[in-house]
Amino acid sequence: MSQFTELLISGLSLGCIYALIAMGFVIVFKATKVVNFAHASVLWLGAYLVGRWHDSLGFFGAVGTAAVICAVVAALCDVVLVRALRRRGGGQDALAILTIAINILLATELSRLVGTDILPSGAPWGSDVTHVFGVVVPQTRVAAAVVAVVLMGLFWFAFTRSSWGVAMRSAASDPEAAALMGIRLSRVAAGAWALAGALAAIGGAFFTSFPAPGVDNSTGLLALTAIPAAVLGGLDSTAGAVVGGLVIGVATTFAAGYQDEISFLGRGLSQVVPYIALLIVLLWRPSGLFGTREIRRV
Repeated sequence: MSQFTELLISGLSLGCIYALIAMGFVIVFKATKVVNFAHASVLWLGAYLVGRWHDSLGFFGAVGTAAVICAVVAALCDVVLVRALRRRGGGQDALAILTIAINILLATELSRLVGTDILPSGAPWGSDVTHVFGVVVPQTRVAAAVVAVVLMGLFWFAFTRSSWGVAMRSAASDPEAAALMGIRLSRVAAGAWALAGALAAIGGAFFTSFPAPGVDNSTGLLALTAIPAAVLGGLDSTAGAVVGGLVIGVATTFAAGYQDEISFLGRGLSQVVPYIALLIVLLWRPSGLFGTREIRRV
């Protein structure tokens, strides 16, 4: 029972990180209707910058600086590339393919920069553990969960209470009406991309702290597992991003924790569990658990 509780708590804390990353996907999709596959490489960029700068700036200083840089990079992707393709009549499919190309270019350059090295994240907790309800949990997971919950709470407050949140919700529900009401859709879109980039950098800093040894060439592939979390919950639902992240985090942790008991299914099952859960949900509900169903008249 203690193993079950330990895995559950660890899975929920990992799920908070997934939820934070998945929320970046949702923010961009709600504001621009673009599935941003480049989000994974922006996360990798943020983690790489933290790994490079934590010695000189300290962990939190490096995280803050990386968040600003990733916000600028993500916003530039929208302003320079996505917006240009949209002006030329590019639809959602073309825009999604463009983000895949951006992801590949960023990942290739980051792979060259990282090489065969492993860059430690510099998290001050290291391998220290703490006790939660009598269960041993790594302090990095606890800190990541606290940061993720606080940031998601701040985003929810801004999304529901601030003028920026009203503008984003209006742009997501009816862009043409929002534009007629004086809302600058381009500014909303750039802000959404920038916020998603900052969240990706923060999530990447904790994502590579534990149990990962640091930032290496597998970080980009690991970051892609946040896509199932976003799609599972529904790409246009912030609540779905949270639920999807928690589900994927718990499922992945349990698959890794009980790998000896389920070895007949093959080793490394925890790496494919997110995609198995995604496949099941999509076959049952293509719009995701909390996504808006698309209605078409024929």
